[in-house]
Amino acid sequence: MTRQTDRVNDRDAKNLPTKTGLRAIVTQTPYNRLYALNRKPLRIVREDERQNLEHIAFRCAARSLDYARDDRERMKTKVFGQHDEATLRQIETCIEAGGERGVLCADGHKGYAQPIGGVVAYKDKISLSGVGFDIACGNLAILTDAKRSEVGPRIKSVMDDVVRDISFGIGRKAKARVDHELFEDEAWKIPPIGRLRETARDQLGTVGGGNHYVDIFADEEDRIWVGVHFGSRGLGHKTATHFLKAAGGKDGMDVPPTIVPVDSEIGCDYLTGMRLAGRYAYAGREAVARHVVREILGAKILEEVHNHHNFAWQEKHDGDEFWVVRKGATPAFPGQRGFVGGSMGDDAVIIEGVESGESREALYSTVHGAGRIMSRTAAKGKFERVGSKRIRRDGLVRHDEMMKWVADRGVELRGGDVDEAPQAYRRLPEVLAAHAGTIRVLHTLHPLGVAMAGRDIVDPYKD
Repeated sequence: MTRQTDRVNDRDAKNLPTKTGLRAIVTQTPYNRLYALNRKPLRIVREDERQNLEHIAFRCAARSLDYARDDRERMKTKVFGQHDEATLRQIETCIEAGGERGVLCADGHKGYAQPIGGVVAYKDKISLSGVGFDIACGNLAILTDAKRSEVGPRIKSVMDDVVRDISFGIGRKAKARVDHELFEDEAWKIPPIGRLRETARDQLGTVGGGNHYVDIFADEEDRIWVGVHFGSRGLGHKTATHFLKAAGGKDGMDVPPTIVPVDSEIGCDYLTGMRLAGRYAYAGREAVARHVVREILGAKILEEVHNHHNFAWQEKHDGDEFWVVRKGATPAFPGQRGFVGGSMGDDAVIIEGVESGESREALYSTVHGAGRIMSRTAAKGKFERVGSKRIRRDGLVRHDEMMKWVADRGVELRGGDVDEAPQAYRRLPEVLAAHAGTIRVLHTLHPLGVAMAGRDIVDPYKD
């Protein structure tokens, strides 16, 4: 038995492909969809054929709605540089989950729930997973009165002194206790934070592992800079872990962001803990970098450039108030300076934000580094069990290749491993070029010495 479909007005119709090679025409009313085959004037369609067409049309319509939704989300996101689909999808997921505006910087790559290099602006909400586990990770660069001619010839002994005086790696205590007024902060009265105070005291002034470092640089005028990169150590990691669990956050990379209202009890307590971790990270970076300048180099401090890049700020953009969550992204408001590092064997820069339409689209944000092009496991390799034995599978970067790169650049390296090799990162000039018109480079810093945690160190507090 056959029945005739309703006639469709071609003017209101949309062509959709079918498996039969014929073309179905679909139009939508508030209550139904009408289908016909595009034959003149009209032909009779069997019931089984009609059902097949309807299934295909509905599937295509759903896919079109997905594309339309993706287009809407992408219109709310400013993307710099080139990225893989997984990284793009992460920033889109953040917008779908409640972000009003998004930015993906050119150094971006996948992170926990929000990509590294990702910026998301929320109204009256904050993303705990957006700030991430290394709350207030950031960079500090200090310009000294020392010259390359004074430091260069003794860079080996300088770097020996750095690793002698500064603790690198997991769970380390500072070699010299650092006293600071932040330990009298009222935030310690919040129970989950208060019990972390003594551990935080012990760790203030430690650097940690992963991509965290203490570097000695010379700029284009042969002036010596000291640069450091690390965050709030175990305090930030445990604070983030507590609140993510309390808010029902999910484990894994490809999960929706954990978002809470800022005026809720958990939101208020989290913001208090985040700000405390921010004070702590600032104090730690200042303690380490100033010690290197004064006690190791015997120099004076002329300028400091200091910024977080894992944090949330309350800001106004285009007349609207937002909570702007930057994860591996540097604030770059007009006239604001920032220190951006490359890899262990590449130049770093001091940048300054500039005013432009693109800067406004970027929510006055820029890169925090060169950005990874491969995972740590891909670079380093991993152990696999074969029968009763554990065999290490080589990664994409060899240790001798890493050492040749830094040697060719004249860098005195202490610690480090292939997961932090220059080969695992983009090149910083290319990343900066993608942000042209939003920042300008004030100084280029060439590394003379680099100190990082050793290859046997695993650190859960890295960003």
